[in-house]
Amino acid sequence: MKDTLKILYVDDEKINRFIFEKLMGKKYQIITAKNGPDGLEVLENEKDIDFIVSDMRMPIMNGIEFIREVHKKHQDSKCFILTGYSINEEIQEAIDEGLILCYWSKPADFDMIDKTLQQYA
Repeated sequence: MKDTLKILYVDDEKINRFIFEKLMGKKYQIITAKNGPDGLEVLENEKDIDFIVSDMRMPIMNGIEFIREVHKKHQDSKCFILTGYSINEEIQEAIDEGLILCYWSKPADFDMIDKTLQQYA
């Protein structure tokens, strides 16, 4: 097993990408993308992503739409949603389908995120 797990974090807000990278980058290798299409491009170039964490509400495609596209080519991806909004029907369906493993609310509890990721490592 490799030493440092790699996370792709997708969020349209620069400050959220910065905070995630700053706090989670102490333990994980973080790659960020500003939207779903950029995230898909990262996945084409980076073959050893361990986890994908996506914001829900973004332009172009929302987090679930992005993750659905991810699963078309990367069925074994371990995907999560981190959102400033309450869980909704779309997120619940994605959990029920196994599309995402978990969802977290913003402001993020990074200790909780870390503990959850370690369970899936």
